[in-house]
Amino acid sequence: MKSVLEEHSDTETAYAILSHRWLDGDEVNYLEITELAKMENRDEIRERSGYQKIVKSCQQAENDGLKWLWVDTCCIDKRSSSELSETLNSMFRWYENSNKCYAYLHDVDVFPTAPNNETSAGSGCWPEWFSRGWTLQELIAPTDLQFFNKDWQAIGNKRDLATTLEKITRIPSGVLVDGLASYRPSVAQVMSWAADRRTTRIEDRAYSLIGLLDVNMPMLYGEGKKAFIRLQQEIIRNSSDQSIFAWKPTDDSPQTCGVLADDPSLFRDCHDIIQIPLRDFYSKLLDYWDVRVTSEDDKSLRTVYLPSLLSFSRKWTIDMPTLHVAIVTNLGIQMRLPLRRYPGCPIVLQVVLACRHEGSSGLITVDVVP
Repeated sequence: MKSVLEEHSDTETAYAILSHRWLDGDEVNYLEITELAKMENRDEIRERSGYQKIVKSCQQAENDGLKWLWVDTCCIDKRSSSELSETLNSMFRWYENSNKCYAYLHDVDVFPTAPNNETSAGSGCWPEWFSRGWTLQELIAPTDLQFFNKDWQAIGNKRDLATTLEKITRIPSGVLVDGLASYRPSVAQVMSWAADRRTTRIEDRAYSLIGLLDVNMPMLYGEGKKAFIRLQQEIIRNSSDQSIFAWKPTDDSPQTCGVLADDPSLFRDCHDIIQIPLRDFYSKLLDYWDVRVTSEDDKSLRTVYLPSLLSFSRKWTIDMPTLHVAIVTNLGIQMRLPLRRYPGCPIVLQVVLACRHEGSSGLITVDVVP
């Protein structure tokens, strides 16, 4: 195989793209692929399974009438932090704009229809590809995604397997078939799809979600779990979706001191949370607590400054123009939300969010201790 690396526009070039599970020590990186002809150990490199993935992907692209292929292992120069950051911020779009996406399942012969405790116990009893963080967007973004088994035999495509894929991933088949834009899932739903996925670097738990959540942020490897906090702050700056606050602490991950989750796993039970249109939310609040809607001139508002500052008045009111406005500051998140004292526990306040569980008419509430 003769390798040729060129830079092209993802909107003007027809290309295929590979989705796969990285195997430590067995992949071929950018430097190796560009210097392959000069290397004394090139035979060793060509024997790696990672090299064979590139060769097989190129052959499949050629069979599909495509001249170009993008592979994340060898097409990113990770020595350049700016190139790495640009790539990770663009990756969802690159998969979305691809003509073909090849999902290589290295650990199966046929596409699974049921969990296999013997061969896939370490990845939720499904092929390992379904347990990785980055492959979530690689499953959702492409229009034409084809699955291949360990011998590079075609074993199905995303559209035909949508019902089975929904069972494996909890991603609605409508998202898999028609894309995110047509389904418009809530932030909490998207987070829930990543709840049980793993990444080698802890920061990638957040970075692998930026395309799915339509935000951009710089990559700061070494920041650890702060990456997921930064991601949520960026979402709040760009969205009024209050389901981002609907996560639930677990016994293993007790309630933190703030209103933001420190890991996607805390959204595990949020797969059916949907947003409520503002008009419906206001109407439900009127019925829920018998409150009245106020104008800008009425200053008797219950105002919440989360996580550190809290003040409130005696009257129940809703300031419609500002209820969904949130500001991220150095002190935390400042926003206005309807709240009441928790029944039987006056030191706890109950905040109402503009979202609900699918199939339920009740609003989701969050308990806050000022």
